[in-house]
Amino acid sequence: MSLPQIVDSHCHLDFPQLADEIDDVIDRARAAGVTRMVTICTKLRELVRVRAIAEAHDGVFFAAGTHPMSVASEPMVTVEELVALATHPKMVGIGESGLDYHYTADSMKAQQESLRIHIEAARQTRLPLIIHARDADADMARILTEEHRAGAYSCVMHCFSSSAELAQAALDLGFYLSMSGIAAFPKSHALREIFAAAPIDRILVETDAPYLAPPPYRGKRNEPSYTVHTAQVGAELFDMDLAHFAKVTSANFDRLFWKAA
Repeated sequence: MSLPQIVDSHCHLDFPQLADEIDDVIDRARAAGVTRMVTICTKLRELVRVRAIAEAHDGVFFAAGTHPMSVASEPMVTVEELVALATHPKMVGIGESGLDYHYTADSMKAQQESLRIHIEAARQTRLPLIIHARDADADMARILTEEHRAGAYSCVMHCFSSSAELAQAALDLGFYLSMSGIAAFPKSHALREIFAAAPIDRILVETDAPYLAPPPYRGKRNEPSYTVHTAQVGAELFDMDLAHFAKVTSANFDRLFWKAA
């Protein structure tokens, strides 16, 4: 019997927890039915390493940007830089960008500037914007909405774990919500309700590996092969079998990450 084929829409294969055994990590993912992965560059000075992983492995793609928690310590990226990088055939998204006021509220103005730069690059390239949002819901909803009025772009709220209000603001703009292992944690009832209320054609799944491993691996290093455990929770939320949920979320991924389709 063939495994359901699924996509890990967001992981960090270059991070040291995974990079030392990258071939084995990717082999285990494929053995679990995870046929495609998007590995995310969070600092442009690390892009060479991220891009090399994607170039070396079939089914692995990459995205590039400056993570909001790194904005204060990295050079401010330009629209032109991101647009130029996006010509690579395996670069499929812009980011991750966004706002994080949990640990780095002191750089909020710079984060907002960086976010708008990433949005403009997404607009120009037609690649999806990949958003990280933490403790910044009001500013995030406001900026995403203001910018969308100024010119449409596509977007995924990666590892979504924010409020129902931010989820609705994103869905109203036509954006996607991505389920990570957080949605599978036993106490994440409210978050699961947010996902269950969203249209199934706007749902993606991810690991954010090496972080946020779903049960039964919670507290351990995460990896793309564990995508299936979060997908199983998603399937139950939408009253589907795993194969159907995998098929629908993979189609959603293809629609949004069109270069990886």
